[in-house]
Amino acid sequence: MPSMDIRIVDHPLVAAKLTELRDERTGTITFRRLCDELVTLLAYEATRDMQVRAVGVITPVGPTDGVALSGPPPLVVPILRAGLGMLDGMLRLLPGADVGFLGMVRDEGTLIASTYADRIPADLREREVFLLDPMLATGGTLSTAISLLRERGAASITAVCLIAAPEGIAHLRSEIGSASTVTIVAAGLDERLNDVGYIVPGLGDAGDRLFGPA
Repeated sequence: MPSMDIRIVDHPLVAAKLTELRDERTGTITFRRLCDELVTLLAYEATRDMQVRAVGVITPVGPTDGVALSGPPPLVVPILRAGLGMLDGMLRLLPGADVGFLGMVRDEGTLIASTYADRIPADLREREVFLLDPMLATGGTLSTAISLLRERGAASITAVCLIAAPEGIAHLRSEIGSASTVTIVAAGLDERLNDVGYIVPGLGDAGDRLFGPA
């Protein structure tokens, strides 16, 4: 039976940048740069299974066979607001992608996510979608976002996160089931959530560290 694909990227550059990102001494300017660089590295893994088509090209010394990305263009969806800090890093590898936006907020009491902004096409059939959200904590936000995309017919969904918690992954597995079209790509899998739903050891509030306190 197919299962949701979880990929924790094991690479020295990813580990080094994530370590610096976690450091409480890392200021906003450096945090933004590191986030951008780290997402570009994660994007390489996240795009591994993109659909391609055969093409022929003429090199300076003769013809050869190659590939091009299949259409329609992929859709990149940052989850507001923290996901905005990941957008440029993703578009660096997918400059031809369309961009949608999903605004979601988590109730700090119930930890349930609700949607307040939706700028995503109604028909996502044959579309490959990349969700951007720095933290996979309780899994509530990503679960809600993935359900919305699946309802609109997305061909495949890949969520790119900086770090994840075991509780969030378990929640997604229980909510999404055996959907082989869903992949989670993260730079690190942390120990646990604390009693208020924050990842430990984590890296703090990614939105605040990217954009300042809300």
